[in-house]
Parts: sequence; C-alpha cells; structure tokens
Amino acid sequence: MAKPTPDYFTRLAALAAIDDPADRPTKPVLEAFSATEMATIPVGTAEDVVRAVERARQAQTDWAAKTPTERAKVFNTFSDLVHSHAESLMDIAQAETGKARIYAQEEVLDVALTARYYATNGPRMLAEHKEPGMIPGATEVRVRYLPKGVVGVISPWNYPLTLAVSDAVPALIAGNAVVIKPDSNTPYCALALAELLYEAGLPRELFAVVPGPGSVVGQAIVEHCDYLMFTGSSATGATLAQQAGKRLIGFSAELGGKNPLIITEGTHLDRAVEGAARACFSNSGQLCISIERIYVEEAIADEFSRKFADYVENMSLAASYDMSADMGSLASADQIKAMEEHVDDAVAKGARVLAGGRKRADLGPLFYAPTVLTKVTEDMACCRNETFGPLVSIYPVASVEEAIELANDTEYGLNASVFASSSAQAQKIAEQLRAGTVNINEGYAAAWGSTAAPMGGIGLSGVGRRHGREGLIKYTEPQTIAAQRFIGLDGMRGVPRDLFLKVTPLAIRGLKYLPGR
Repeated sequence: MAKPTPDYFTRLAALAAIDDPADRPTKPVLEAFSATEMATIPVGTAEDVVRAVERARQAQTDWAAKTPTERAKVFNTFSDLVHSHAESLMDIAQAETGKARIYAQEEVLDVALTARYYATNGPRMLAEHKEPGMIPGATEVRVRYLPKGVVGVISPWNYPLTLAVSDAVPALIAGNAVVIKPDSNTPYCALALAELLYEAGLPRELFAVVPGPGSVVGQAIVEHCDYLMFTGSSATGATLAQQAGKRLIGFSAELGGKNPLIITEGTHLDRAVEGAARACFSNSGQLCISIERIYVEEAIADEFSRKFADYVENMSLAASYDMSADMGSLASADQIKAMEEHVDDAVAKGARVLAGGRKRADLGPLFYAPTVLTKVTEDMACCRNETFGPLVSIYPVASVEEAIELANDTEYGLNASVFASSSAQAQKIAEQLRAGTVNINEGYAAAWGSTAAPMGGIGLSGVGRRHGREGLIKYTEPQTIAAQRFIGLDGMRGVPRDLFLKVTPLAIRGLKYLPGR
C-alpha cells in the first residue's frame, strides 16, 4: 500500500500502443495527493491511432471467429487476476486520482464483478436464436449477433479503472477489438488493467491503449473506429455524437448529472445522514452519479441539516494509501478551481455554509473540505450546473410532490436517490423521477453494482446504456436470416392466383390468434 515504484511505471509504459516510445515526447503524470511528478508517459499521435486500428482490425477477424464461450474464458481469468492484484491496482488508482482507498477498492471490485458477469452471461446473450417467421411453418427466421469491428473508447479520469475496462469487456466478448484513449492524467490505470488482460490471454492488438491529448488521439479514434463509447461531459459528448452521426457509426455515452436525493418525513434520519454523505462525497464528489441536490421535507429539514453538517465536518480527510480516510483529495487543480468558483459565487450571493467551504492546504494542494450549502438560489452557479466535486446543497420543501417536481426540474437525468418513511412510499416516488437509475436507501451503488440491469442517462446525461444485456448488444450488429419455403408472396404452387390473393388477407388476419402474434 504505497505510491507505485518507478519500475512499475516503466513496465506499464512499454505496453502503450506507441511505436518507438523512447523517441517520443512525454507528459508528466502527477501524484494527486502531492501534485508532484511521479512518472511520465509517451504522448501518442493520430498516426499511432491509425496503426493501432489497423492492427486491431487484423486481430479482430480471428477473435470474432471464436465462439462467445471461447472468448469469455479470457475474462473469467481476467476477473481472477484483478482480485489477486487488487492492492497494486488500488495503489495506482489512488496515485493518479487522489481518491480515498475505499473508493479505489470500489473500482477494483467493480472491474472484477463486471468481467465475471459478462463472462458468465455474455455467451447466452449472444447466442443465435429463432424468432417467429412471417408465415408459420413456411418462414424460418434466425437472429445472429455480429461484432461492430473496432470499438473506440474514450475514458475519463475520475474512475480510470472502471471506465477504461468495464466498457471494453462486453465489446471484446461480443467479438470486437478495442482502441482506447485514457485521460491524460490517468493513463497508468488503463495500462495496469491492459497488462492483466494480456496475461489472461487476450491478444495485445485487441486492446490497444493510446495515451495522448483528446484533440489528437481522441479525434483520431472518432475518425477511424466503428463504434464509439465515451464517458465525460455533456458538452463534449454532444460534439462527439455529432461527429459519430456524420460517419453513421454507433455512439454511446454516459455524461453529466445534477443528481437529486429526496428525504421524506418519517425517514430514519441517522441512516439517511450516513447514506447521503456517501452519496455526495464518494470519490470526493467526482462522480457522474453522485448527489448534488438534497430535497428534505420542511418538518425534518432543520434536524437533518444539523445532523448532516455535523457528520460531514467530522469526516476524515487524508493523503493516505490505506483505509483510514473517508475522503481523499481532488484529482487536479482544475477541480479545485471549479469548487472554489461555485462555493465563492454561492456565498457571495447569500448561500450559507453548513460544513466545509474551504481548501485544506494543510493536507495537500488538491484537498477541499466536503461542503454543505443551504439557501442556494437560481442565480447561483451551483444551483443547476454540475460541480463535480464535494459540494451539495440542501433545499427544504413543503411536500413530497414539490420535491419530485424540483428533482425533475433539470436537463439532466442520470441518477437519483430516495430515503422515505416506507418502502411503498419510496417506490412510488422513484417511479415518478426522471432518471436512468433511482436508488432507494442508497445513493448510487445499489443500481451501479447491479450489473445485470442497464445503467445510463436521460436528456443531457447520456445516450445508450452500459451493464446488462443492453450494455453488450449495443456492440453488435443483429443479423436476421429468413428462409422462405413452400409459399411465396406471389402465390403457391397448385393454387390459382386469384384464390391465393383472396385467401391471403384472411390468413394474415388469423395470425392474431397465434401466441406472440
């Protein structure tokens, strides 16, 4: 449990899909806790992407020829390797992002869980199957799932293990190759998992990691891949969707969120306080599905606010490679700047700070105290805009109906959470929320960790889904093969044409009495 060694970085850097990396310019990679250089990474180019895609296409042909069951074996082995290398993976995740170790562990477990899920269930989902034909007994229809080809993945810095590989796993099991551009601040997380994928038996060309700037490497991936998976901001997602649309390639994205939590009168407040703290400050709030708005019924708003603020003020922050901290640092100076801008703007316009509201330079240059605001109004930047940091605002409401209305009053729709007086009330509220996932008695993990269920956003929060069957089949081209026998659309041998044309509409109408028709 410590910052990775120079030898570790040297070994992983050699796995980047860059020719002659020793002759390339390099970019510093910082340890987030101290904001000091701990390694460098060769900088890829558009030409590196082109070569990586060419190699991926060649390797993908043989990979696609294997059965889904054969492909899945690699990912069962990979899942085991992730578990056995958990400590080093947590080390590199903490080093590159500054997250508390409990959330680095959350990432590692998620990668292993997702790989196991698709290795176990992917072959069944991809199996060829029959569907009812046009004319029963005369039309035989079967559906197959063909891989897209080369899938491009552009992954972010906040969950650099999970979001680099967990989207790639279903793409690979579906028979595709993957070319990925990790965020420039967190390239070694992707390379650490690439090393384990190769050890598990995946040909290196099938998962090519090309580090480099988004404007160069990311753009080249968009221009050459056959399907694009992106996680990041809504603004960038909209631009990439437009580019993918011009090329007529498939596109999926998980984007931003301004996620609400509703707490009703009669809720067990101590449980709600603990759940809300995790929902708001996991990964230092740098999580697309974290909570940034809390709506509390007025009857309990003061008590909840007092208890919640006290709990947050007593959270432990540390630059620690062990499990002692509740929260780590932010990932970069840009995130500190965003926090300062939102908090300072809100306070200047009349918001009240209940907890935090300040940098923690005593712990490191990128630490900011978990912050709770109240009296936030529409003219404040943090009211509707995603902060993507350890900041949450509390809004007292007169009724559950008002809470639901305000929760839905956003262009985003990624995640939501409900703590209610009863399960029945919570379920009723959840069904009225406009969000891709809704968690009850939990902030985000219940839905995210249920890998058999789809996860994704509505509105500005995204396109498509990850996890579940939807997260696999999107990487395929469904192919229908229909064989017609005995009867054609133009007649049937031995039957006069006039009679055939007269009887056909009656027969078609009669299909409604058959199951599934």
